[in-house]
Amino acid sequence: MESIPNQQAAPSEDPRWRLVNRTIRLHGGAPDSLIEILHTVQEHFGYLDRDALKYVADALHTPLSLVYGVATFYHYFTLKPSGEHTCVVCQGTACYIGGATNILKQIKKDVGIGPGETTADGKISLLSARCLGSCSLAPVVVFDGRVTGRMTPETVLEKMESWLSDDHHT
Repeated sequence: MESIPNQQAAPSEDPRWRLVNRTIRLHGGAPDSLIEILHTVQEHFGYLDRDALKYVADALHTPLSLVYGVATFYHYFTLKPSGEHTCVVCQGTACYIGGATNILKQIKKDVGIGPGETTADGKISLLSARCLGSCSLAPVVVFDGRVTGRMTPETVLEKMESWLSDDHHT
């Protein structure tokens, strides 16, 4: 596996590391390219694990604590694999007033996960967002990238239950 000059080898023989190394080279291994490189890792691997964070830190001659700090500060980055399906509940003011908290409580009660968690079978990841900018549709939930408005705990659970019972990708 190719590696950046004067750096350790990639964490595995996975060919996706070549794409990460390419991004590092394109930016000259500069520490100010950290966010771009983390985006590349997450785009190709789906999340940022400890080995990836350490590799990026070494490649950029940057402390692991700084790389970890950036990865945990920005909500775009995730440190664990996502579920097959993703549900994002908006927590902005309009959605909060419209009942988003009740949606999250019902999901916790019926599905057993809270924001930032994934079901044990890996089917569903639940996230929350501060504001999705669709206030006129409050409360808003994003199902696998599709924004859906005027949600209720019941309509959200219907969708999640279809994910849990369907072996096909819907």
